[in-house]
Amino acid sequence: MDHKSRAVLYMIISALAFAVMGAMVKLSGDIPVFEKVFFRNLVSLVFAYGMLRNNHAKVFGEKENRKLLMARALLGLVGVVMYFYAINNLILADSAMLNKLSPFFVTLFACWFLKEKLSPIQIPALIVVFMGALMVIKPQFDLSILPAAAGALSAMTAGAAYTIVRYLKNKEHPATIVFVFSFVSVVGMIPFVLLDFQVPSWTQLFFLIGTGGFAAIGQFSLTYAYKYAPASEVSIYNYFSILFSTVIGFFIWHEIPDWKSMIGGVLIVVAALATYLYNNRKARMPIGGSIENQ
Repeated sequence: MDHKSRAVLYMIISALAFAVMGAMVKLSGDIPVFEKVFFRNLVSLVFAYGMLRNNHAKVFGEKENRKLLMARALLGLVGVVMYFYAINNLILADSAMLNKLSPFFVTLFACWFLKEKLSPIQIPALIVVFMGALMVIKPQFDLSILPAAAGALSAMTAGAAYTIVRYLKNKEHPATIVFVFSFVSVVGMIPFVLLDFQVPSWTQLFFLIGTGGFAAIGQFSLTYAYKYAPASEVSIYNYFSILFSTVIGFFIWHEIPDWKSMIGGVLIVVAALATYLYNNRKARMPIGGSIENQ
């Protein structure tokens, strides 16, 4: 198996793992959201620490990067809390669709904070994604919009967190970034868990541990995917998680997205696919060439 095929396989495994993680969040039942987030990150913390020791990386990173590491951790924590709340209150497919808005928020934040330029395809893609998100969210002027709004907010905060990761990619080891995020998440959740702790049943405990386990599998698979091939070549396969979530939601809870969500999901995936194809074509161009004259 060549490196590209291996990267695609790892990316699809990652997409499946994150879809199963979402299902386990839902299957854990009426356990408070903060408790679910705590268990998810507690298991990930163990994996991250093992990865940290294996790579001999610094636990809390370089001194000059600690503020950014903390910001990434806090943004990531807010994103996970919002995402779990959305999973609890939306059908699994809708929460997965909204979660996949994060790459487009990365584009916006990278343009704003990292001064990266938008490519010609990204502006129309962002407009299409915004339209798709509105189809999934279905805005209403009442409290019923909260779960969908939380899903969109989770994508936005995740996008901001990934932008910081992008900035730190050559400054800190990935194991350090993952460990700090997991550590801050576990410590940050302790007060909320103690205020409203619910003793899980053995079945619920199994699903809570599974949430963290599949989150770790998804994260490590993602890391290996990007190790074997550039993100521009394989990131599109991460959108398989929408398909996996739809199938899992149908077979376990008989969930079927309504027509607006389906159209919204198609718009989001089409925008991602168009951006992916454009970037790949641009990457294959000879130096000094342009897409128009190829």
